[in-house]
Amino acid sequence: MLTAVREQLGQALFRRVAGPDGPANRARIHDSPGPRWFAPDRPIRTVHGDASMFIGGLGALLLQSLHPLAMAAVAGHSGYRGDPWGRLQRTSTFLAVTTYGTAEDAQRAVDHVRGIHDRIRGTTTDGMPYHAADPHLLAWVHAAETDSFLRAHERYGARPLDPAGYDAYVADTARVAEALGVIAPPRDRRELSERLTAYRPELHATPEARAAARFLLLRPPLPLAVRPFYGGLAANAVALLPSWARDMLWLPRLSLVDDLAVRPTGQALTRTIRWAMTPPRTHG
Repeated sequence: MLTAVREQLGQALFRRVAGPDGPANRARIHDSPGPRWFAPDRPIRTVHGDASMFIGGLGALLLQSLHPLAMAAVAGHSGYRGDPWGRLQRTSTFLAVTTYGTAEDAQRAVDHVRGIHDRIRGTTTDGMPYHAADPHLLAWVHAAETDSFLRAHERYGARPLDPAGYDAYVADTARVAEALGVIAPPRDRRELSERLTAYRPELHATPEARAAARFLLLRPPLPLAVRPFYGGLAANAVALLPSWARDMLWLPRLSLVDDLAVRPTGQALTRTIRWAMTPPRTHG
């Protein structure tokens, strides 16, 4: 009975995150022979293979939205409202291919994304031009994502890394960032922190950013039965945000509630996801 529940939950989660082509993509990514960008013992494989990514991914979207040019590009071109699951599935597949796939597949995925970025141009409601291939904008998106994944893994990962391990994780992600067009991405946690701080004067919550936060946190396109589960993940994503980012998005900051209720919920949820998505051991 428990095995059947585990299998059903695991398959449902995988379908949501990986999409209808998930099984075929997973087989190609993991079973194709050839050199990889990252060896099996690299920290990027540990972080990106952990259930904490569910929380880190939500946090990354909220943090990235605070750059007005990045948010304008997302609002105008990503279709996150009309096809939020499709966007999630494309992002998760890209992360999987570049982290675990062959070097040839990883480069092909990067070339595809660069082609998309090159076509995304526009103007914000304030009249500021943006281009998704702008290295400065790409560097913000990369830094926000890397920091969010790292923070989530540090707090909720099954096997948190030591400081040297997290420095190495940042260095690993720099390999992908450079391939995407980021110039001199951070290569350790200190550089990552300095890079995020350097962007602070450019950041503020536009109406589009606050609307995206409301959509992600309060109106997710999910059946009512699973919204409490999602709500727990979302609350932990908010709790992981830097305090200044919460303030910009008008999100509550309740330290006692975070410590007593939100964090234990996040730990329980990530354990459940990890349990569901890990195939049971067979005894033969």
